[in-house]
Amino acid sequence: MDCRGKVALVTGAARRVGRAVALELARAGCDLALHYYLSESQARELVDLVTGLGRRATAFRADLEEPGAAERLVGQVRKAMGGPDVLVNNAALFEPTPLESGSQAGWAAAFQVNAIAPALLAGAAAPGMRAAGAGRIVNLVDILAERPIQRYSAYCASKAALISLTRSLALELAPEITVNAIAPGIAVFPEDYDAGLRARLVARVPLRREGTPEGIASLVRYLVTEGDYITGQIIAVDGGWSIA
Repeated sequence: MDCRGKVALVTGAARRVGRAVALELARAGCDLALHYYLSESQARELVDLVTGLGRRATAFRADLEEPGAAERLVGQVRKAMGGPDVLVNNAALFEPTPLESGSQAGWAAAFQVNAIAPALLAGAAAPGMRAAGAGRIVNLVDILAERPIQRYSAYCASKAALISLTRSLALELAPEITVNAIAPGIAVFPEDYDAGLRARLVARVPLRREGTPEGIASLVRYLVTEGDYITGQIIAVDGGWSIA
């Protein structure tokens, strides 16, 4: 896909992987619809960075746990900017849900943000993509979907659901729209992980180092700009962790 004049909606765009993805797609020529929930100041800073690259950019606030938020978000983007021609489902809820103390609300929130919202965003964006004759959807999943960890059952299960959704949507939305997923390992550590925990996690990785948000972003760019014959794929970017 030639990104010039195309609009990319990136959810959870203000920080970390989402920020890197947004900047990389801007460099590829996309205009950016930047979704955020709580990180307003970072989203505004990102708008300035994207416009500094010569692309249009607008920040859109939405709580993806709320009913109807996904559909409203796509409608707001379409009205303000056109498109979207590209959808990157990056926003995620990573919270512990220990089995003994987990609640229905915690499970519901994880599935709503991590699986249901991406489905509804894709459903809202797909008609416009089909009308334009092409579209790209990239979902950010996690190797933990297939290598789960304790205390995060809801997160791991919801990301597994997103993997299944990726394959289902790839079938349903072909031939105009490609749908793929990227499964990071350690792209960027959660801020509350101490040095000891980080070292233990890196020791599990065959390449013995953590990845970067920019590494994920470069693959998103490839799938958007060059991956016209790639669909329904789950691509691990994990230094080999998933095969260790």
